[in-house]
Amino acid sequence: MSPEPMDRRGFLKCSAAVSALAAASTRAGAELGASPRFRKALQLGMLPKELPDDEKLELARACGFEGIEAYPMEDLGTAKRLGDLARTAGVPIHSVCYGGWKAPFSDPNSAVIDAGLKGMEGALRTAKAFGADTVLLVPAVVNERVRYVDAYKRSQEHIPKLFPLAEELEILICVENVWNNFLLSPLEFARYVDEFDSPWLRAYFDVGNVVAFGWPQDWIRTLGGRIAKIHLKDFKKDGREWTNLRDGDVNWPEVRRALDEVGYEGFVTPELHSGDEAYLKDLSERIDLIVAGE
Repeated sequence: MSPEPMDRRGFLKCSAAVSALAAASTRAGAELGASPRFRKALQLGMLPKELPDDEKLELARACGFEGIEAYPMEDLGTAKRLGDLARTAGVPIHSVCYGGWKAPFSDPNSAVIDAGLKGMEGALRTAKAFGADTVLLVPAVVNERVRYVDAYKRSQEHIPKLFPLAEELEILICVENVWNNFLLSPLEFARYVDEFDSPWLRAYFDVGNVVAFGWPQDWIRTLGGRIAKIHLKDFKKDGREWTNLRDGDVNWPEVRRALDEVGYEGFVTPELHSGDEAYLKDLSERIDLIVAGE
């Protein structure tokens, strides 16, 4: 299948399924007075750990953020209460960061696959309880024990088993590019997403994760409308170290232009360490500069 933008059949299929989710997200942003294009979010773990949940969420809003990315929870009642609390605070939970490193869909052991399916099912149900619309999934891990070709085939065999539940709950499964020795080019990432041929699987693009071996603006332009969510990170090639946003080698003005070109609208969520109010306000201002194209 071509790695260029989706064909008409695929585009229409995807658009029909996700338009309601996109519309709901846009309405929520408008109600909060947010930008209709980019909404700043935070991962829950980036907020001061000593604060109770209500104070964490209030701090996020006070620092200029408009959404939260949280993590799977076993108690769905607790998840619903946290989701309600977040909406009341003006920072609705938009995504669940499941991951998938511990039980990847590339593993040759069927017990590991079963654990991965169970974990993702729990993450999808957590997302529904939160009121989120997305679960982030690391689709496969390639290592000395797992060949690349097998990781590709196994993940494409097992992930579709989750689509009926994703459709029932109306939650997107978004695969992310991470340092897992897998999906190492934008062409392959685009093809991988297209080959599922499902409106319930899209891309979660991490800007910083490709800097060591590529250019994020290139990946964005290639992935195009497949991108459902964005993670923000920065990376310095010299010394190979993670940095704060705008302190590394990411060409943020070009990234911003690329997002414009592909028509991305939605949450942009930094994936950084936690910090106090001063740190979070500075981070919020850095994202403002990125959004402004600076």
